[in-house]
Amino acid sequence: MRELAWEFCSCRRTVDGKKAPASGRSGSPPMGGPLDPINSAIFNFQSLLTVILLLICTCAYIRSLAPSLLDKNKTGLLGIFWKCARIGERKSPYVAVCCVVMAFSILFVQ
Repeated sequence: MRELAWEFCSCRRTVDGKKAPASGRSGSPPMGGPLDPINSAIFNFQSLLTVILLLICTCAYIRSLAPSLLDKNKTGLLGIFWKCARIGERKSPYVAVCCVVMAFSILFVQ
């Protein structure tokens, strides 16, 4: 019996549209959904680079508007944002080139 889709409620539907019994799940949900860990940015290298690049650009922009917001947290977990802002400021030509290359890649290659 093949499953058509999993829903957030605990009921399943089969290919013919009838509800399957809710007692015990057989198998796993189909892969490829929005909550699929394989589709996350952690496991896709290009998406991971895009997220890191956006983080660097966002932190540099926030620091240019309100420097005291990021400067008070130079260490610890929130220090990551200060470090990203420093990378965005000091390596801005390289970050800009990476942004253009990533945009070209996302728009025309994928």
